[in-house]
Amino acid sequence: MGNNEPGVAEPWEATTVKTKPKNDPKRKKQPRYNVVLWNDDDHTYDYVIIMMRDLFGLAPEAGFKIAETVDTAGRAICLTTTLEHAELKRDQIHAYGRDELMARSKGSMSATIEPVE
Repeated sequence: MGNNEPGVAEPWEATTVKTKPKNDPKRKKQPRYNVVLWNDDDHTYDYVIIMMRDLFGLAPEAGFKIAETVDTAGRAICLTTTLEHAELKRDQIHAYGRDELMARSKGSMSATIEPVE
């Protein structure tokens, strides 16, 4: 140590912190879940693109790909994450509101969560 006091490190002296390696078999990863957006005829591509930007921080191009996938395949995975985060994102989609660009739109799009297999 730089001074004569035992156990006190000077600010410029390095300290060692022991951490578990990432591949430690004792460490258990949390299960992953998909947030799935379901297709309907009451929301426009623009709505999906804007919602993906607002809720997931996606660029317009990535939002368009989600809109296109949900339109053609009937569903699209928006995010894969932990259960708690997936539940939050599903609830945010459900609370997002109607599509102002489409008169027949009465509410938000539908989303579910499913475990990753």
